[in-house]
Amino acid sequence: MLTLLYAGSPGLWPAYQAALGAALAEAGIAARLVRPGEAAPESVDYLIYAPNGPVQDFASFTRARAVLSLWAGVERVVGNPTLTQPLCRMVDEGLARGMVEWVLGQVLRAHLGLDAHILNHSGRWEQIAPPLATERSVTVLGLGALGAAAASALAGLGFRVTGWSRSPKEIEGVRCLAGAAGLAEALAAGEIVVTILPNTPETANILNAETLAMLPRGAVVLNPGRGTLIDDEALLAALESGQVAQATLDVFRTEPLPPEHPYWAHPRVTVSPHIAAETRPASAARVIVENIRRGEAGEPFLYRVDSARGY
Repeated sequence: MLTLLYAGSPGLWPAYQAALGAALAEAGIAARLVRPGEAAPESVDYLIYAPNGPVQDFASFTRARAVLSLWAGVERVVGNPTLTQPLCRMVDEGLARGMVEWVLGQVLRAHLGLDAHILNHSGRWEQIAPPLATERSVTVLGLGALGAAAASALAGLGFRVTGWSRSPKEIEGVRCLAGAAGLAEALAAGEIVVTILPNTPETANILNAETLAMLPRGAVVLNPGRGTLIDDEALLAALESGQVAQATLDVFRTEPLPPEHPYWAHPRVTVSPHIAAETRPASAARVIVENIRRGEAGEPFLYRVDSARGY
């Protein structure tokens, strides 16, 4: 019988205990689920982990075959010197669907100009129809599992979608660009720009004073990716100048976003409290259990992190 250590958020233990138990039973895997202190570290076969959980030192887990993260982001653990076990990030249908729904909602909000009607208390009847999706260009920065899903969904609604990634990708219905030259071209097409990149040294401040100036004037910026993707001071300056018309931000360098941060009071910024892509226990448990099955069968793990690339 395997020993699986749940090292995620303590408050989510009941939900994950039920979801993992059901997934293990369905897969026919005999295992006991334990929490920290309920089993000796050297007896643990797999760690089911979240960066906000109780385990930060992996050195004593000498038997563990893998650390299976419940989060898509791994920047808080990938550089941990005690982590010598394979690390797998979370990619699952619940995360992807949540991201797609958030992106579609925010892109449509910007595209249709809904704020003009929601905030209009003047009594003026301004009957100005928005353009069709086929007349709007949307750029998605980042074409990993979540970015590709969002780009495909936007293309399915008829938007002219340009996707950019650091390495070449192909997605049906999406114009895919890559590399430094591709970034400039992608930004120039971005009436609405969505950032869904990982947090790495190469992506830090990818939207800065120079790159924000490449956008069409009056562009909208949506960031459900990572707070480090945007130079905050540069974005605030672009909002003040009108180069960027509006920004909706779901992720920040410091979370929760401090009450004194200028984003809270800015009239053209919407603060979304990191809700775009939440891990759901039921779907995440199936991914975790599939990786356990793979580990026991000697098959390659799904979504194994390349520590050199940082994701």
